[in-house]
Amino acid sequence: MKYLVTGTAGFIGFHVAKKLLERGDEVVGLDIVNDYYDINLKYARLANMGIQRDLVKKGELVQSDTVPSYRFIQLDLSVKEPLLALFAQEKFDVVIHLAAQAGVRYSLTHPEVYIESNIISFLNIIECCRFHPVKHLVYASSSSVYGSNEKMPFSTSDSVDHPISLYAASKKSNELMAHTYSHLFNIPTTGLRFFTVYGPWGRPDMALFLFTEAILKGEPIQVFNHGNMKRDFTYIDDIVKGVLKVADRPASPNADFDSQKPDPGSSKAPYKVYNIGNSSPVLLMDYIHAVEKGLGKEAKMNLLPLQPGDVPASHAEVSDLVRDTGYKPDTPIEQGVRSFTEWYLDYYKK
Repeated sequence: MKYLVTGTAGFIGFHVAKKLLERGDEVVGLDIVNDYYDINLKYARLANMGIQRDLVKKGELVQSDTVPSYRFIQLDLSVKEPLLALFAQEKFDVVIHLAAQAGVRYSLTHPEVYIESNIISFLNIIECCRFHPVKHLVYASSSSVYGSNEKMPFSTSDSVDHPISLYAASKKSNELMAHTYSHLFNIPTTGLRFFTVYGPWGRPDMALFLFTEAILKGEPIQVFNHGNMKRDFTYIDDIVKGVLKVADRPASPNADFDSQKPDPGSSKAPYKVYNIGNSSPVLLMDYIHAVEKGLGKEAKMNLLPLQPGDVPASHAEVSDLVRDTGYKPDTPIEQGVRSFTEWYLDYYKK
């Protein structure tokens, strides 16, 4: 199978591409390699896959020097024509679209970036899937779509019409756009609502990275909502297993779909949305203690109120994903955090 994986200089995309290659698939990786966070980390991920920084030129496919079945291209997804040309040339079997502008708080100060990266770019991807048909489009949504919902655990059968950040609104928009194209053009689409993914090669703007960096420097960490938060932290290896299981199972119409009582997570069209999380929320303070244990150093804490756009808790209901794919996250928090801290200390030579 030939896969297009977008966002392969990013955290999840990097790990997904690696696993696809390990099992023998052909992968074209795509990323804009922007400076939302340290581009050196992004190029280090690419180098880990045999893509050397000095060979990367915008719009040109680069062959990995270590993995014959991997090529990479730097492209801006908000520009349609080069993407159409890539689809016409490569004839992908499956697209796993993980490239996006991430971050809830950043969306409060840079809203235009989210429209360009998460709306226009998604439209271009799904248009390419329309004109150059694929067996399946899998794309990243987010647990942020649950917004001000308070019923736990979050279920894909729940309404998600009250987002509290533009980031969340952009991800809900992706789900709506996907449904439209599944209905009109019979494109099998599956959206994955990720729940706080963490692990080696993670994003520097996320809590685990920020906590680790500050603790090692002896600086206080910022603990929002005074530590009274719960998150469905999910280890990257568990996420990747779930993504591949979903990718291997193209969305199909729900034969039991009731138009009088429509299920938001499925459709008469080949469309599906899943939560993908650990389904076992962890107190933020317990997460911090796991970081302290992994580093062998106590954290200084600056307790702060809940930030705009944040939610106090997240909890994924994943029974349909388990039923349909056999997905089973099994990495304990202490083990996952220890894997991250070991990677961090090695990567940054601490």
